[in-house]
Amino acid sequence: MKILQHQYIERDTSRVMTERLYGDRIISYFYNSEREQTSALFRALSSPYVSSFLSLVNYDLPGLSRLAGAHRFVDRLGINLSECVEPPERLNTAKKIFERQIRYWETRPMPDERAAVVSPADGRVLVGSLAETSQFFLKEKFFNIDELLGPDYSLWQEAFDGGDFAIFRLTPDKYHYNHMPVAGRVLAIYDISGCYYPANPSAVVTVATPYSKNKRIVTIIDTDTAGGTQVGLVALIEIVALMIGDIVQCYSQQRYENPLCIHPGMFLEKGCPKSLYRPGSSTDMLVFQKNRVCFCDDIIANMRHQGACSRYSQGFGSQLVETDVQVRSLIGRAVAAGNGNREPWRKT
Repeated sequence: MKILQHQYIERDTSRVMTERLYGDRIISYFYNSEREQTSALFRALSSPYVSSFLSLVNYDLPGLSRLAGAHRFVDRLGINLSECVEPPERLNTAKKIFERQIRYWETRPMPDERAAVVSPADGRVLVGSLAETSQFFLKEKFFNIDELLGPDYSLWQEAFDGGDFAIFRLTPDKYHYNHMPVAGRVLAIYDISGCYYPANPSAVVTVATPYSKNKRIVTIIDTDTAGGTQVGLVALIEIVALMIGDIVQCYSQQRYENPLCIHPGMFLEKGCPKSLYRPGSSTDMLVFQKNRVCFCDDIIANMRHQGACSRYSQGFGSQLVETDVQVRSLIGRAVAAGNGNREPWRKT
């Protein structure tokens, strides 16, 4: 079986980088065009039981974690421990490294402007649109919007009809806290059960609309409020993948101090830690209302980069190249709302 390489653009240097995908060979073996022949095994691999077991073996068992070697884990994935809150000697297991806290207030600067929309994670981003008139129309490539937001939430499905989105793929080497991409008030937060398909690009292009099938937490934020980013409604969707055991909501307004569970009515500040993925790879999604966000030019240009080989491009038939971004870095800006009828989710 020939495994195709996967490349992305390093944002700071604009260099084309080849990614060494974690567990790539075995994932590519099971997630291919002939997977129907092993459907029972395939279903088992995407179950929460198998995902939890693999997470336990790879990250949670102290003996196995130390046997595998925390330092080898760091070296292989190129993790920078110097930016961590804890000293390196205390990060002596794979799980501790995965769940590390960083001095983001020093190492992940954030733009000052109110209209700035920032990355919720250290990850590799693609942007797209649900509007058929857009040059970035990607309907039902990565997700089905109604399924993604949940069949019982027609109000939000209507609100985001024809909108824009950004997908952030977190690889195992990444810092796995999610931060607020915008400032605003929480209108709703709910979880949707589902599978545990890997975030590996080979799996994504093989499974139809995988992001709306995996277990996920949806947070709806109203930013058109006092102190908000003024980018309309924003849906932040935190999506599990293989070996993710949990998504812990732990909002902290000051560094990582006094973490809080999130509930409707809370005002959340942009750039603050919101949640933590427990080990594995995972995905964040942002969904915006139609014509309310303008994504950064470099992210858009990188998607069409002709010198990079992307499995998304090969799988979906159009050039789709990711850009590696840091949490709290600029990904777009708010577009002022036009005149129209009062939205049904706003109180009169």
